[in-house]
Amino acid sequence: MRDRTDTPGPPGIAATAPAPPESPGTGRPGPAPGTAPAPAAPRPPGELRSWPPSFADRLTTPLPGARAFARLAREGAFRPGPEGLRGIPDLPYDPAPLPAVAPGTLCATWAGHASWVLRIGGLTVLTDPVWSRRILGTPARLTPVGVGWEELPPVDAVVISHNHYDHLDAPTLKRLPRHTPLFVPAGLARWCRRRGFSRVTELDWWECAELGGVRFDFVPAHHWSKRSLLDTCRTLWGGWVLSETQAPGTPRKVYFAGDTGYGHWFGEIGRRHPGIDLALLPIGAYAPRWWLRDVHTDPEEAVRACQDVGARRMAPMHWGTFVLSAEPVTEPLERVRAAWARAGLPREDLWDLPIGGSRTL
Repeated sequence: MRDRTDTPGPPGIAATAPAPPESPGTGRPGPAPGTAPAPAAPRPPGELRSWPPSFADRLTTPLPGARAFARLAREGAFRPGPEGLRGIPDLPYDPAPLPAVAPGTLCATWAGHASWVLRIGGLTVLTDPVWSRRILGTPARLTPVGVGWEELPPVDAVVISHNHYDHLDAPTLKRLPRHTPLFVPAGLARWCRRRGFSRVTELDWWECAELGGVRFDFVPAHHWSKRSLLDTCRTLWGGWVLSETQAPGTPRKVYFAGDTGYGHWFGEIGRRHPGIDLALLPIGAYAPRWWLRDVHTDPEEAVRACQDVGARRMAPMHWGTFVLSAEPVTEPLERVRAAWARAGLPREDLWDLPIGGSRTL
């Protein structure tokens, strides 16, 4: 393993060491087939850690080269055509007050794109919070944020999946108190600390940390990272499994996939984290398929991914907010509903929320 200098962290957070290393993309041996690794041992939170200069060895497939960029430029398939944009008025947007949450209840509220307000284990957790109207490299939001910032309860923690601008939004993070606990991928803590955040826990794949009554497991994704011209894959990318640890009844467990293509990691996540109640999975930004297949699931793949991780319920995300690709703006929802029905899954277990909508469990 690569690291690690243990330093004391802020009170209230406990972290755990990585499970036995494994598997494709890491270059390390894994556990025997059909077995799950032993639970991880505790490790300090907020530690200062050293990482390799690049995580390019974690890529599932090579990043596109000059020939692929040239083809994309020839085809001009960056945005939907006029017909594909006609559905903008039909995008589901129905903001409502955040519902009250009883102890032992999981509540998911979709603020838009990959931004969720999760209330689990007594905590309020934001995922990839983007409350800005515009992000670098794309037109302004198609739909407003579904939850007003002033309507949020006190934020207990934030999880970040990776450093792309539609998932790591500096203006939004600046709205938070600097003592807010941030859980981020390996290599990203420096960026956060430079902005004054004092409680930053960065994790490698299969590592976890705890805050209050919730465990935060960082899990792999089929994606990549880049924020400037010179930092490709210098920080890690992934998703998060949030699990109750002190629930009086059956503990709730939610999987936030972040941004990802389809592949073998979903089955491994399900094997290591059985009993996921809800999977938050991306269904948009997939066209043209030859260009985005490796890094973004399409709606049908998202349904397969939900089955692979063994989640009973799925809430679609990563669509209807920003124009990032060429598919018609309402197509992701239509296709995911059809794929869910073809899979024979109960309709009530597809949480196809409007932006601003909530469901509780």
